[in-house]
Amino acid sequence: MVRYLLFDIDDTLFPSSEFAHLARSNAINAMIAMGLDEKKETLMHELYDIIQKKGSNYQYHFNDLCNRFGKRKEKAKLIAAAVSAYHNTKSSIQPFPEVPITLLQLRDKGYKLYIATNGDAVKQWDKLIRLGIALYFEDVFVSQELKVEKSPLFFEKVLQKIKAKPEECVMVGDRPDADINPAKKSDIITVRVRKGKHSKLKSNADYEITRFSKLLNTIRKIEKK
Repeated sequence: MVRYLLFDIDDTLFPSSEFAHLARSNAINAMIAMGLDEKKETLMHELYDIIQKKGSNYQYHFNDLCNRFGKRKEKAKLIAAAVSAYHNTKSSIQPFPEVPITLLQLRDKGYKLYIATNGDAVKQWDKLIRLGIALYFEDVFVSQELKVEKSPLFFEKVLQKIKAKPEECVMVGDRPDADINPAKKSDIITVRVRKGKHSKLKSNADYEITRFSKLLNTIRKIEKK
């Protein structure tokens, strides 16, 4: 019997890929407005190169970008403009339209909802609070705090904390590598949400959905097995 539902955040609960691109674009526009005399296309290309090499959780993307263009004297002003524009974009983020009502329906049915995600704990909490869904969840498990990226060990720690058996849990996420595969190795039932930049990747998830609103019916199918 399923009792516990574990959720990823990015591209599962909200369109993270779209937001990230918009925020970075706005940051580059702000840097140009403050005097960075380079083409936007060039700056975006260099920024994504830095992100690919250093990772999305690296804190000094805009510092490195300034260094690449020899803007050390103007760096403080340009970074401030970029960071301000990036964070101002956060005010516009929204969950996928079906997410709030579906989470409420699942909670009303008696399921315990949890977040299970990689990343920085403060950043992930910031997303949940801005999305207006933080209080829907019993607890939030982030790799930074568990001191291990999503893996069988990560899920083992989560199961211990919520005192659950694998067959009582369903992991809902968009990424085959980070969400589906490690959960399956832990004998947790998996539901793949085909959203965002990873939507075309092949997956061995137990179930797949293209709309979050289909999750309740999917859980019902699992219960009938």
